[in-house]
Amino acid sequence: MLDERWVFYKDVKAEDQGGGVVRRVLAYSKDLMCVENSFEKGAVGALHHHPHTQITYVLSGKFEFEIDGVKKIVEAGDTMLKTNDVIHGCTCLEEGKLLDIFNPMREDFV
Repeated sequence: MLDERWVFYKDVKAEDQGGGVVRRVLAYSKDLMCVENSFEKGAVGALHHHPHTQITYVLSGKFEFEIDGVKKIVEAGDTMLKTNDVIHGCTCLEEGKLLDIFNPMREDFV
Protein backbone atom coordinates (compact mmCIF):
# COMPACT_ATOMS: atom_id res chain seq x y z
CA MET A 1 0.00 0.00 0.00
CA LEU A 2 3.05 2.24 -0.28
CA ASP A 3 2.07 5.51 -1.94
CA GLU A 4 -1.61 4.52 -2.25
CA ARG A 5 -3.55 7.74 -2.70
CA TRP A 6 -6.77 6.31 -1.22
CA VAL A 7 -6.77 3.90 1.73
CA PHE A 8 -10.21 2.73 2.87
CA TYR A 9 -10.46 1.54 6.47
CA LYS A 10 -12.60 -1.47 5.51
CA ASP A 11 -9.74 -2.70 3.31
CA VAL A 12 -6.97 -2.37 5.92
CA LYS A 13 -5.86 -5.61 7.54
CA ALA A 14 -6.00 -5.55 11.35
CA GLU A 15 -2.81 -7.04 12.78
CA ASP A 16 -3.09 -8.54 16.27
CA GLN A 17 0.01 -7.49 18.19
CA GLY A 18 -0.92 -9.61 21.21
CA GLY A 19 -1.68 -8.45 24.72
CA GLY A 20 -4.81 -6.56 23.69
CA VAL A 21 -3.28 -4.37 20.96
CA VAL A 22 -4.38 -4.34 17.30
CA ARG A 23 -2.48 -2.34 14.66
CA ARG A 24 -3.74 -1.01 11.33
CA VAL A 25 -1.19 0.54 8.97
CA LEU A 26 -3.08 3.22 7.07
CA ALA A 27 -1.73 5.54 4.35
CA TYR A 28 2.03 5.89 4.00
CA SER A 29 4.91 6.95 1.81
CA LYS A 30 8.63 6.51 2.44
CA ASP A 31 8.62 9.85 4.29
CA LEU A 32 5.45 9.59 6.38
CA MET A 33 3.23 6.87 7.89
CA CYS A 34 -0.18 6.88 9.61
CA VAL A 35 -0.96 3.97 11.97
CA GLU A 36 -3.99 3.26 14.18
CA ASN A 37 -3.51 1.20 17.35
CA SER A 38 -6.52 -0.14 19.27
CA PHE A 39 -5.97 -1.01 22.95
CA GLU A 40 -8.04 -3.06 25.35
CA LYS A 41 -8.10 -1.82 28.95
CA GLY A 42 -4.89 -2.91 30.65
CA ALA A 43 -2.96 -3.43 27.41
CA VAL A 44 0.64 -2.21 27.47
CA GLY A 45 2.77 -0.61 24.80
CA ALA A 46 6.15 -1.63 26.27
CA LEU A 47 8.88 0.98 26.68
CA HIS A 48 10.86 1.19 23.45
CA HIS A 49 12.63 3.62 21.12
CA HIS A 50 13.21 3.96 17.40
CA PRO A 51 14.97 6.37 15.03
CA HIS A 52 11.68 7.93 13.85
CA THR A 53 9.96 11.09 14.98
CA GLN A 54 6.45 10.15 16.14
CA ILE A 55 3.36 12.15 16.99
CA THR A 56 0.55 10.30 18.77
CA TYR A 57 -3.02 11.60 18.79
CA VAL A 58 -5.45 10.03 21.27
CA LEU A 59 -8.63 9.22 19.35
CA SER A 60 -10.44 7.68 22.32
CA GLY A 61 -9.87 6.16 25.74
CA LYS A 62 -7.42 7.07 28.48
CA PHE A 63 -3.73 6.13 28.69
CA GLU A 64 -0.78 6.57 31.00
CA PHE A 65 2.18 7.47 28.79
CA GLU A 66 5.82 7.56 29.74
CA ILE A 67 8.08 9.66 27.53
CA ASP A 68 11.74 10.15 28.44
CA GLY A 69 11.06 9.15 32.06
CA VAL A 70 8.04 11.44 32.53
CA LYS A 71 4.58 9.90 33.07
CA LYS A 72 1.29 11.66 32.30
CA ILE A 73 -2.34 10.65 31.84
CA VAL A 74 -3.75 11.49 28.39
CA GLU A 75 -7.19 11.15 26.83
CA ALA A 76 -9.13 11.90 23.64
CA GLY A 77 -7.81 14.97 21.85
CA ASP A 78 -4.37 14.98 23.49
CA THR A 79 -1.16 14.68 21.45
CA MET A 80 2.41 13.69 22.26
CA LEU A 81 5.66 14.29 20.40
CA LYS A 82 8.32 11.60 20.59
CA THR A 83 11.54 12.68 18.94
CA ASN A 84 14.10 10.28 17.46
CA ASP A 85 15.26 7.57 19.89
CA VAL A 86 13.38 8.90 22.94
CA ILE A 87 12.20 6.05 25.20
CA HIS A 88 8.41 5.84 25.41
CA GLY A 89 5.52 3.49 26.15
CA CYS A 90 2.01 3.40 27.55
CA THR A 91 -0.60 1.54 29.56
CA CYS A 92 -4.24 1.68 28.51
CA LEU A 93 -6.43 2.79 31.44
CA GLU A 94 -9.72 2.86 29.47
CA GLU A 95 -10.19 1.03 26.15
CA GLY A 96 -9.16 3.32 23.33
CA LYS A 97 -7.42 4.09 20.07
CA LEU A 98 -4.25 5.98 19.20
CA LEU A 99 -3.29 7.45 15.85
CA ASP A 100 0.47 7.49 15.27
CA ILE A 101 2.26 9.51 12.61
CA PHE A 102 5.87 8.54 11.86
CA ASN A 103 8.62 10.28 9.92
CA PRO A 104 10.07 8.49 8.07
CA MET A 105 7.80 5.46 7.61
CA ARG A 106 8.28 2.42 9.87
CA GLU A 107 9.63 -0.16 7.43
CA ASP A 108 9.33 -2.80 10.17
CA PHE A 109 5.52 -2.35 10.09
CA VAL A 110 5.10 -3.47 6.46
